[in-house]
Amino acid sequence: MRIDPRVTPLLAATLLLAGCERVETVPQVGGAPTTPAVGPVEVAIETSQGEFVIAVHREWAPLGAERFLTLVESGYYDDARFHRVVPDFIVQWGLAGDPALSAEWMNAFIPDDPVVASNTRGRIAFAFTEPGTRATQVYINLVDNVRLDSTGFAPFGEVISGMEVVDALYSGYGEDSGGGLRRGDQSRIVTEGNLHLDREYPRLDRLIRAARLHRRPRFRRHARC
Repeated sequence: MRIDPRVTPLLAATLLLAGCERVETVPQVGGAPTTPAVGPVEVAIETSQGEFVIAVHREWAPLGAERFLTLVESGYYDDARFHRVVPDFIVQWGLAGDPALSAEWMNAFIPDDPVVASNTRGRIAFAFTEPGTRATQVYINLVDNVRLDSTGFAPFGEVISGMEVVDALYSGYGEDSGGGLRRGDQSRIVTEGNLHLDREYPRLDRLIRAARLHRRPRFRRHARC
C-alpha cells in the first residue's frame, strides 16, 4: 500500500497499521446521520416470575428518568419486593429490602416533572404523596389510568417486553401488604424491610435484579486493499 507523501506521519502510520481496513458504523436508512441517536435507555428487571424490560424516555420526565436510572445503577432496587399489586390498577415497588438503604433514600426528594406522557397500560411513573416528594417508589400501570395524569403522576418509561410477567406478579394481598403512599401504612416496611414482608406476606414476588442494558452498535467491515 502506497501512502501519499502529503499525509501526516501520524495518519500514515495509522493507515499502515490498519492494513487499509476501514470500519464504520452502519448508516441508517434514508440517509440519516451515522452518529448514534439519543434514544430510550433500556432496563431489564429480573423477577421471581421472569424478566421484563423498561424503556426509559428522558424526554418524557427528565428528573424522574435520571432518578430511576441512578437507583437502578446503584443496586437500590435489587432484592426488593413488589409490595403493592392491585389488580386492574398498578404494580408498585421501591422500598429497599435493607431498612438502612430505605432510610438513606426515602427523603431524597426530587422536584416534579410536568406530565408529558399519559398513564396508559405498561407505563411507569413515580409514586408520591404531595408535590415535590418523589423519591424511590415507582409503579407500572396494569390498565389505562389516564385519570392519574391530572394529579401529576408523570410517566418516564414504558414496558417494551415481558408485560405478561408484570401481569403475573402476585396480587392476592392487594393493599394489605403495604398499600400506597397515600392509602396505607408502610412504616414496618421502612423499619424492617424484607424481614417484615417475607414473614407477613411470603407470597409477594421478588425483584431479583435491575440492570441497564448496554446495546452495542452494529459495524460494517470493508474489504482490505
